[in-house]
Amino acid sequence: MKYIVADIEFDCSLDDDDWTEKDQQQTEDHLPIVYIGTEWKGDSEEDVIEEISCKSGWCIRSIDLQPAPQYARK
Repeated sequence: MKYIVADIEFDCSLDDDDWTEKDQQQTEDHLPIVYIGTEWKGDSEEDVIEEISCKSGWCIRSIDLQPAPQYARK
């Protein structure tokens, strides 16, 4: 099944002295721009969440996945 990312929030916190709150905020602000509207294929929403997390390198705090239009129920 294919899914579209309607909304997403990442957890970009790190326990690293070189990683500042500003770095975290900038990354958390930028990543949704990259992922919202993208289409992902997976057997389940959990598969898509895992794939996005692996690709981005960040944990997902929250996500709204919608079935891609060709898969939407009528």
